[in-house]
Amino acid sequence: MLKADAAYRSVIKPGGKLYFQLVLDGVKDAYASAVALPGPAGAKLAYGDSIKVSIQDADGDDCDSQRRSIGSAQYPHPIAASAYRALRKSLSTCQGPGTYYMVVERESDPSSTPSDWGLDLRYTTEPTRSGTGPSTAPSGWPSASPAPPTGPARQVHGGTGFHDAAAVSPGQWRDAIRPGETLFFRVPLDWGQQLFAAGGLGSLAATKDGYVGTALSLQLYNPVLGLVTGASAPYDGRQKEAALEPLAPVAYENRYAPSDDTSALRVNGSYYLAVSLSPEVGRTFGNAPYDLTLRLTVKGTAQSGPAYAGPAPDFGAAGSGEGGSSARESSMKLLAALGIGTGTVLVTGLGVWTLVARRRAAATGPGSQGFGPPGTW
Repeated sequence: MLKADAAYRSVIKPGGKLYFQLVLDGVKDAYASAVALPGPAGAKLAYGDSIKVSIQDADGDDCDSQRRSIGSAQYPHPIAASAYRALRKSLSTCQGPGTYYMVVERESDPSSTPSDWGLDLRYTTEPTRSGTGPSTAPSGWPSASPAPPTGPARQVHGGTGFHDAAAVSPGQWRDAIRPGETLFFRVPLDWGQQLFAAGGLGSLAATKDGYVGTALSLQLYNPVLGLVTGASAPYDGRQKEAALEPLAPVAYENRYAPSDDTSALRVNGSYYLAVSLSPEVGRTFGNAPYDLTLRLTVKGTAQSGPAYAGPAPDFGAAGSGEGGSSARESSMKLLAALGIGTGTVLVTGLGVWTLVARRRAAATGPGSQGFGPPGTW
């Protein structure tokens, strides 16, 4: 059984299917997410290797599900998927209080390395809207990309996972990324705000022949760790950039949109950029760190949110800017203190987590903490 807004860790085997109980009421929507860490470093993966997250009711009916695959970036990097229990008068299933199930499934290609994948699990709730309101997604939002931000780039270093993602604001940011590494950045977005984001690699100092088709990968996740959209770019030793397609402004009514990338922009809070560099870049051009530039633009003035039927949820303190914190972030940061290796059973209860983390830290030191690069489990 999982408790809301608590962090849990588990593992899943190739072809595995895991069930976790959720006790849901009949007055709040619910989101369940799983972050998978394929590994170890150097593991062979296929395009279709994936995880699927579902929420099911007691009769085994799906409330919602989402599948995330490794895709064209066929190397170990974190992927996340989430599912949603919506309370709506137009729906006939998954509406009442009771026991529900978060189901996590893994699909593996026969040619892929048959190693266990680490999982980071959590679920959270959102009150329904008070009274009535629009039940269709907004339309006609600005789709033209703005001029790129100007001014000097500020230095930042991305986190190793969602739990320690570096807070960034509009403008240009500089970092360094190694082949095989994934860096995480947190961008607060309020209601009515629209994000434009791009990530680019710098040119090599010395000319070297070579080409990597999917070198740089940029993925955007919403505050409940559901995928919004992604982009990728090749690399041939000269500067290249991966830019997200223009996105809709954050709005409660986006949840009624038929397209997944708009529907995912349904809550305000911390949105996450995960930037990955293929290990093939290292084999082709060398394993030294590569210059990474993030270009972020946020358009739109923050607006009032929906009238919730209960206390407004805190999905990462939108508007808190750099260094912001929240109860949800504190829960996520708990994972940074966990050095539990693959094969450990799921532990419930935050007190037990704290005890295990202290013992592990004393035994192993800080090197195996958190959702780090592939191979740190």
